[in-house]
Amino acid sequence: MAQSTPTFENLTVTTSESHPSVHIITMHKPPENRLNVAYAQTIIRALRHIETNLIPKGEPGAVVITSFSDKFWCTGLELDESDNNPYANSDGFFPLLATLVDYPFPTVACITGHTFGGACPYSLSCDYRVMNSKRGFYSMPPVDLGLHFDGIGALPRLKLGPKIARKMLLEAHRWTGKEAYADGIVDAIAEPEKMLEVAVALAAEQAPRAKMGVYGLLRTELWGEALKKFRRISYTHRRREGTEPKAKI
Repeated sequence: MAQSTPTFENLTVTTSESHPSVHIITMHKPPENRLNVAYAQTIIRALRHIETNLIPKGEPGAVVITSFSDKFWCTGLELDESDNNPYANSDGFFPLLATLVDYPFPTVACITGHTFGGACPYSLSCDYRVMNSKRGFYSMPPVDLGLHFDGIGALPRLKLGPKIARKMLLEAHRWTGKEAYADGIVDAIAEPEKMLEVAVALAAEQAPRAKMGVYGLLRTELWGEALKKFRRISYTHRRREGTEPKAKI
């Protein structure tokens, strides 16, 4: 009996026609693709579906995560959710970060527009980033919101180096696409109409590197410190992880 193709609320999973080894997750949660428990878990399910059902063992594969919107990629967490559920981030956001950092195939964030707050570590959890050259800011402002969780600085420090991490975490700097490329936050910038094409081509270039089954293991050698922190605070209900926001965006 043929297996039915699953549907995912507020996102689609498609396969690139030009590069069949590349699978595209398109976030479609208007207006800004904000993350809550349900949506983070939906993205995790989509990633697992691709890993389990769409990429045959020993074959090349990669994932691009993009947005339906040319104005917003993702603007972080639905902070109001944690007002009623102190474990919201433990059940949603942190497991999503851990899933991406531990994913067995290359991942590319196609950053179509504004990327704020928790969307920054979300995009940094991907292996590569392609950003809109014309529109959108990239900014992580926990210092202005009174937010902290264990490991919040791990990916910026490990992937970007201390000076750029300081600029991101302690100064809440807002980067344009061109500035983000100059500072090494993103790997490429592209015109809005060319972004997905560039991201898919980059994913296709990297897809064969997962064929030997060690891609995720080798990634852990680089970013394992961050992975351990995200795993430690995932699904934790004995206490609230992180501070309550003192301001909201």
